[in-house]
Amino acid sequence: MELQSPQKEIYEKERFTALQAQRLAQEIAFGPVVFQVSRLMVKFGIFKMLDDNKDGLTLREIVEKTDLSRYAVQCLLESSLTIGTILLRDKKFLLAKAGWFLIHDEMARVNMDFNHDVNYLGLFNLEEALLNGKPEGLKVFGTWKTIYEGLSELPKQVQKSWFGFDHFYSDNSFQQALEIVFASKPKNLLDVGGNTGRWAMKCVEYDKDVNVTIMDLPQQLVMMREQTKGLPGSDRIFGYGVNLLNPNSPFPSDFDAIWMSQFLDCFSEEEVTSILTRAAKTMSKNTKLYIMETLWNRQRFETASYCLAQISLYFTAMANGNSKMYYSGDMVRCIENAGLQVDTIHDGIGLGHSILVCKLK
Repeated sequence: MELQSPQKEIYEKERFTALQAQRLAQEIAFGPVVFQVSRLMVKFGIFKMLDDNKDGLTLREIVEKTDLSRYAVQCLLESSLTIGTILLRDKKFLLAKAGWFLIHDEMARVNMDFNHDVNYLGLFNLEEALLNGKPEGLKVFGTWKTIYEGLSELPKQVQKSWFGFDHFYSDNSFQQALEIVFASKPKNLLDVGGNTGRWAMKCVEYDKDVNVTIMDLPQQLVMMREQTKGLPGSDRIFGYGVNLLNPNSPFPSDFDAIWMSQFLDCFSEEEVTSILTRAAKTMSKNTKLYIMETLWNRQRFETASYCLAQISLYFTAMANGNSKMYYSGDMVRCIENAGLQVDTIHDGIGLGHSILVCKLK
């Protein structure tokens, strides 16, 4: 594995003094407590109160503004003070920068909801998942082999946070992605792993002549039809039900463009190669295959690399047990092993996506 800037300069040397490293070790040890306290400071509106009162509030004033006991408020405040999300000055509590980001940064909110509702209980089984290569944490919700089989049956709040997470990252990339894909004016587009049809709807809105076929699990196509029913252009969206984990499941043919967005990270390297190999068999020399992924080592900011590396463990414990947010070199190797080659890579799409434009070798 080889890194480029800015990750190279950050990850090749020690970043912390001894005292900072000691502090980080304790933050890791108390990670679950820090997470839940911070989540509740958001949920109970205490961060928002402090944001609205720039001069700060006393413990008594905060208790009066909440439905919580003095004991509960004091526990949350003392913990948050030592975490660094609030400050204490002249007997008044004030919002610190980290607390401000937890209520104003949409990415932080989406990630927090995703980790609490989707991942938190299941991550207890991360060790088992790593040893067995199966999503052992998924059993907190059901007995499916992968989370994708059970999406339509997950508890409503879990569904809300899962789709909120998925859509937040993809939706911010759609406009740039549409411009890249439709520069070649495709008439028939295959959307592999199209989920609820959000990308397909963007395509039929963007180009009045394009037809889109969504290739996904049959149960996902049911959800897609519910989400797109009656919307303008939905008559140009079609479904192709298939289990892509079956290596004998063929791809449909005669498409100008094949689109895979936040899709291949749901599969192991062997499965990625199998899927791409089957796609390549249906491609002509003029067909373009577009892969949009958040590759952790091609991020502009290190914080994005950090988030993506942690999200990988969601796939381990909850989703399928064997996939991750990919290192770009591993993805390119799978592409080449499938008989394809990368023609162009577009970085900086949306909140950190890359689009790999592939063609037959």
